[in-house]
Amino acid sequence: MKAIVDCNSFYCSCERLFRPELAKRPVVVLSNNDGCIVSRSDEAKSLGIEMAGPYFMAKRVIEDNGVAVFSSNYTLYGDLSMRVMDTLREIAGKDAVEVYSVDEAFVDLSIIPEEELYETAKYIKDMVEMWTGISVSIGVAPTKTLAKLANYIAKKNKEASGCVTVLATPEQQREALQQTRVNNLWGVGGAYARKIYDMGITNGWELATMSEAWAHRFLGGVVGVRLIKELRGEEAVDMKEELVEKRMIATTRMFGSTVTDINDIKEAVATYTSRAAEKLRRQHSAARVISVFVVTGEQDYSLGFNRGGTISKQATLPVATSKTQELIKPAVALVDELYKRGTEYKKAGVMLSGLVTDTSIQGNIFLSETKNCERRLMDTIDNVNFSQRDDMLKFAASGTDRDWKMRQEKRSPRYTTRWDELFEVS
Repeated sequence: MKAIVDCNSFYCSCERLFRPELAKRPVVVLSNNDGCIVSRSDEAKSLGIEMAGPYFMAKRVIEDNGVAVFSSNYTLYGDLSMRVMDTLREIAGKDAVEVYSVDEAFVDLSIIPEEELYETAKYIKDMVEMWTGISVSIGVAPTKTLAKLANYIAKKNKEASGCVTVLATPEQQREALQQTRVNNLWGVGGAYARKIYDMGITNGWELATMSEAWAHRFLGGVVGVRLIKELRGEEAVDMKEELVEKRMIATTRMFGSTVTDINDIKEAVATYTSRAAEKLRRQHSAARVISVFVVTGEQDYSLGFNRGGTISKQATLPVATSKTQELIKPAVALVDELYKRGTEYKKAGVMLSGLVTDTSIQGNIFLSETKNCERRLMDTIDNVNFSQRDDMLKFAASGTDRDWKMRQEKRSPRYTTRWDELFEVS
């Protein structure tokens, strides 16, 4: 049996954790640059506020109904996510937990007897909420796809389900599938669902009764066959070990407003490169390839892209490195190749690839010992910045004023990771 533990309106739950007076009040969280709504509490959903809808379009409803609005506070959300996942590992064991996203994780309950599944799921729910303060919903079933369906049912009516639904028997699974439209199944996107509807199949049970040969022909080969098997209760998507080392590292942000000055773009790219380099060193890797991209805020037919188009350049380094200064230099040089005077830019990003372990990089006997030991300097900078935060130490190329920084006018304090923003109890 598999369980999916899903945090309820996760970003909103994180904000409510330190603002208990918001427990029954509608809450929304905005995307980067305060542009769109990316998280809504149940109370906000009931007001008709749309997910991913532009903030300015919902502003009237938000103001008329006293909706609490927050800018994205990813530092806080990331820390609370880690606490939720660590709690699950403490309860179920490290090897039994697969982190699926920032607010979801699969838990292997294979050793739990069928008659104890509900109580076990309820126990996990209660412990997560007690230890972290984050409310969760749990779905349990023989496969990941059915577990996601169980979770969907649990969240659809939280009061009736108690935020826990178990689909252990074939009868329970059949009833749930019959009541679920195809587009609400895990792994079935909009275009995929329309294709299935055109074939006269409307609910999950009708889809589950189709043959594997049919699925292979009409639903994308192996992927379709896996979906059919999972809906029948046959495990076709295994639990995966957590990917500790990434094969590619990227850092990207929207600008606070459109940028036209090349120096601002260079400062942003240098800052993003520094962030990416920190992530690189954290997993003890080095990069051989660096890519820089920018997103324009206007049409520019001479460059061959439309409004909001993306252009990128990459450079291959002579030797893989994790040193920030050795990555900033080619990154800034790529900006010179990408930039066009008079064009408005709204976003930039840096991507590191061609990753190798940093222990595999051979030292150079023709360089001084100081040069070969610069990794110690990088570690010192990382340690200072991690303990003090807010780029206490940074490279000059990253700038000081940073007028291009992302707009976060409604961000809450980073209660759990900043000494000067700790939650105060009086």
